Amino acid sequence: MVQQGAQPGDATDARAAIAAGDTTLGIELGSTNIKASLIGPDHTPLASGSSAWENELSGGLWTYSLDAVWDGLRACFAALVDDAERRHGVRPTTFGAIGVSAMMHGYLAFDADGELLVPFRTWRNTNTGPAAAELTELFGYNVPLRWSIAHLYQAILDDEPHVPQVASFTTLAGYVHRALTGRHVLGVGDASGMFPIDPATRDYDQRMLGQFRHLVAAKRPGLQVEGLLPQVLPAGADAGRLTEAGAALLDPTGTLQAGTPLCPPEGDAGTGMVATNSVARRTGNISAGTSIFAMVVLEKPLASVHHELDLVTTPAGDLVAMVHCNNGASELDAWAGVFGELAAALGHEGSADDVFGALFAAALDGEPDGGGLLAYNYLAGEPITGLDEGRPLLVRTPDSRLTLANLMRTQIYGAFGTLALGMKVLHGEGVAIDTMFAHGGMFRTAGVAQHLLAAAVDAPVAVGRTASEGGAWGIAVLAAFARAAAEHPGLALDDYLTDRVFADAELDVAQPDPADAAGFANYLERYGAGLAVERAAADAL
Repeated sequence: MVQQGAQPGDATDARAAIAAGDTTLGIELGSTNIKASLIGPDHTPLASGSSAWENELSGGLWTYSLDAVWDGLRACFAALVDDAERRHGVRPTTFGAIGVSAMMHGYLAFDADGELLVPFRTWRNTNTGPAAAELTELFGYNVPLRWSIAHLYQAILDDEPHVPQVASFTTLAGYVHRALTGRHVLGVGDASGMFPIDPATRDYDQRMLGQFRHLVAAKRPGLQVEGLLPQVLPAGADAGRLTEAGAALLDPTGTLQAGTPLCPPEGDAGTGMVATNSVARRTGNISAGTSIFAMVVLEKPLASVHHELDLVTTPAGDLVAMVHCNNGASELDAWAGVFGELAAALGHEGSADDVFGALFAAALDGEPDGGGLLAYNYLAGEPITGLDEGRPLLVRTPDSRLTLANLMRTQIYGAFGTLALGMKVLHGEGVAIDTMFAHGGMFRTAGVAQHLLAAAVDAPVAVGRTASEGGAWGIAVLAAFARAAAEHPGLALDDYLTDRVFADAELDVAQPDPADAAGFANYLERYGAGLAVERAAADAL
């Protein structure tokens, strides 16, 4: 990464940058962790913080309480401040810019007084099937189950009593941003998961807004959805400043000063694109966490509508094909937990990284097709494969080879299985990809998941040194870009990333191994056939 201004790699300069507020702060609310990243003028991470949290199933819907949001944010911010003091001897009180990102989609609906009307409905819910199908048919544009407009229209179809009171709705990032700044805005990338975006205007599609008004006129006359949606902002735009009330929400001690500018709030897909420098055309990235998704920046619109492919945008507003899988690494985490317990029972205490390192290393020794084993990581429903509910499964035939190596290779393959099905559809559209960039916790163990992912998508997969920093670092970079764009109007996001952030970045590129690619292709054929078993399990259990 290019060095600019103070050199935070040096302890004295890092301390000076933090004390002067010559830093940017990124906070991302992920599915299982809220993370914060403080970066210096050269985009190098200086301090971090995190707080674990978990979604809960309430009334048949996946949610997080707003109390959990703010408890987690305060704990995460406090941890970052403590880390800055421990590493650099100074506690930050202000920043050059702040950015907030979060898991995309879902539904947070508020009345005119700003009160939440129903519990937050996350991206993980699959109850919006009728709404999503009708809107897809109406628009001629794929509307996934998790999109905010699908949640709103499903509530209208179900005649939910809260609908007449809705004065605004937004995503989790938009909610937190509004609480911090008072601005009801959203970055274009996150907004593209609320309602379709017109790439020509980089705003909500006017034709589809009109179609939606006409659709709901009989049930909800006068409902103007454009008046409920957040204002759309591209990367670099002015998105408001931290208010006194917002500062108190993050830091109840009163140390954090108000007045810091914020960049447009974004979704985790957009921050993943930034964190991997994949916002230019013919680039793509794969983010692996509780969910797993691929983003490929398109050269032109797709020829057909595909339920496996969402059309969203980069934080700058360029069209992106997204393969979003509801289920990612959670089942893999569960298996690692079991083996960690076994190791502890045998008197071999080790960290989670030690356990993952050993298991991932074993996976490299597995047979290319997983030895005949088959794994489904479906803790939740999976729209790409048409499943409303999930049941994690490990399936094998009597002649399969159950070894640790095959088991772990199969579990990693299972995390990539649904993604690979979606990528096949994208390849069928003739979309060209030069390189896929990968990030997320799965790639902390050097080489293993990256190597097997290259086989799964049959394309080169690159991992950089910021891969494990993830979305919190990505939104911090977007906040730094907004700061730079204010000084240099017309600065393009892709140029900023290429010339200033990633100019000296070191990448490890894994090419698809022909034997593993052929083995995964055999695995994927069994995976598709075995979906009948997964459906039966969901029906029976």
